Amino acid sequence: MLREVIFTFKVAVPVKNLDRNREVLTSVIANRLLKQLSNVKACEYGYLLAVTKLISIGHGDNVFSSQHILFPVDVCCRIFIPVDGEVMTGIVHKINARGVFLKSGPMSMVYLSSRLMPNYHYVSGESPAFVREDSSKIEIGVVIRYIVFAVKWIEDKWREFRVLASIDGDGLGPVSLNGLDGMDF
Repeated sequence: MLREVIFTFKVAVPVKNLDRNREVLTSVIANRLLKQLSNVKACEYGYLLAVTKLISIGHGDNVFSSQHILFPVDVCCRIFIPVDGEVMTGIVHKINARGVFLKSGPMSMVYLSSRLMPNYHYVSGESPAFVREDSSKIEIGVVIRYIVFAVKWIEDKWREFRVLASIDGDGLGPVSLNGLDGMDF
């Protein structure tokens, strides 16, 4: 689900960036903000996709450091948050006997358990895959339409959402992409 959210970020600008009137240019603050946001992949509100509007820049404060001035900056951001029950597509990037890992949009940790793939059986070998009686195959590089079964925000070194997927339902499973090679999700 896509949403627009207003965030307030504290942007640190070095004192050396002050002009001769002891002011900081708006472009300097905006540039520092964008550099800061390039290191943010996700937060508990969702995956940060884009800054859509710079709303306001507050007054600078150097109480915490004499080397930097902190400016509160309000921005409107477009975020993506996975929601239970949402139907999405992803591409298989890893397979083991217990399930499949998908990449889907900004999410690199979507897990499709073998328990949530009815009638599919694991086949080991040089290129492992899950195969069904009607010969449909889930292997590395296959696009899967899935439903979000559960979502959990993990605050570890990756700071991301972990998604449990299911293909138990009508219209879910491997997707035929006739004529489309090299599709990147």
